[in-house]
Amino acid sequence: MASFRIIGGKELAGEITPQGAKNEALQVLSAVLLTDETVIIENLPDIRDVNRLIEVLQGLGVSAVNQGNGTWAFNASNVTPDAMRSDSFKEKSATIRGSIMLLGPMLGRFGKGYLPRPGGDKIGRRRLDTHVIGLQALGASFDEEESKDGVYKVSGDDLKGCYMLLDEASVTGTANILMAAVLAKGKTTIFNAACEPYLKQLCKMLVSMGAKIDGVGSNLLQIEGVDRLSGCTHRLLPDMIEVGSFIGMAAMTASEITIKNTGFDDLGMIPIIFRRLGIPLERRGDDIYVPACPNYTVETFMDGGILTIADAPWPGFTPDLISIALVTAIQAKGSVLIHQKMFESRLFFVDKLIDMGARIILCDPHRATVIGMNRQNKLKGIRMSSPDIRAGVALLIAALSADGVSIIDNIEQIDRGYQNIDVRLRQLGASIERI
Repeated sequence: MASFRIIGGKELAGEITPQGAKNEALQVLSAVLLTDETVIIENLPDIRDVNRLIEVLQGLGVSAVNQGNGTWAFNASNVTPDAMRSDSFKEKSATIRGSIMLLGPMLGRFGKGYLPRPGGDKIGRRRLDTHVIGLQALGASFDEEESKDGVYKVSGDDLKGCYMLLDEASVTGTANILMAAVLAKGKTTIFNAACEPYLKQLCKMLVSMGAKIDGVGSNLLQIEGVDRLSGCTHRLLPDMIEVGSFIGMAAMTASEITIKNTGFDDLGMIPIIFRRLGIPLERRGDDIYVPACPNYTVETFMDGGILTIADAPWPGFTPDLISIALVTAIQAKGSVLIHQKMFESRLFFVDKLIDMGARIILCDPHRATVIGMNRQNKLKGIRMSSPDIRAGVALLIAALSADGVSIIDNIEQIDRGYQNIDVRLRQLGASIERI
């Protein structure tokens, strides 16, 4: 198990470019199963979760060729659904939650698939009901008799379009249902669909493959099924979670940083929320310039109440940046209530920040109040462990701003979502090494 050793308190400077979007990558990689023609995906990040899903696809019979510089060529002409029944598939898919999205394309193209229990971050209850109910509405059946060994047999030889109102705007659930619906017979209407940029990108890819989808970018998708899909070339957006992480890092370390090629028009509330924390970021074309901030003051509500930052389905603030907003507030002037609505275990990393000297009150599993220190006191370096991807990077940001040496263990969690983060931070002047 690897660790990061960080000497904090150093001012950073320079330019950094976000990787391709991790969450988009997991969706569009699943979509390569929908055709027997070659699909080219550009700007794929070289991170653990993406590489694991590529390995899972290869285990199903997909040819995956790395063409360099983040470009891969995939061909699923030799895929066999029964490979999903293998022990190897069960073992590998259990390490990554994105594997759940392989089921929709397999049902759409082959009318058959298997559903083992997926893995992923341990950040609270993450149910699969939306996936199952949506696919059942299209005509899929789940064989519970085979669930004893952790795998459901799923049959859908005659998927038919229908109207469905999703019980929650699940991103992966919407993607899974969408990928099955594009090859189902007739018209499918999905209301309360997730409308994150990742879904917009997936729709864009599917349309370029020959799918018929109306309402792209909205929460009402209408899909007219087609008989087959062709190959395509698709390029991933920049990773919005990296963009937000770098904004928070610049503020916490009082550093002047330019974030290049951010895909600004697809960032939604992210720049707005960090500006509410007092960070005077500027848009420069498609770049974001964050000046060195000796101090930044949190906004208050018109009635004098303290700022509340809460996650919400898109176009609300993404839950993947709640941890980053929390750690950024530590050195702000003013107080912030952080409300993590979607996952009940995502705030449990704040005990490490408190050990570092942060003034945080964990109100309950979903809420924490951060009392900003306005740089009157610095955090101190400690040894800690990364519990999940986003909390791990929040701890990394805290360590970069702290006095002394910090050790972060279990950095495999960080590597799941951030490509060569130590190398890129050293280019900004950070003192960080992998040990």
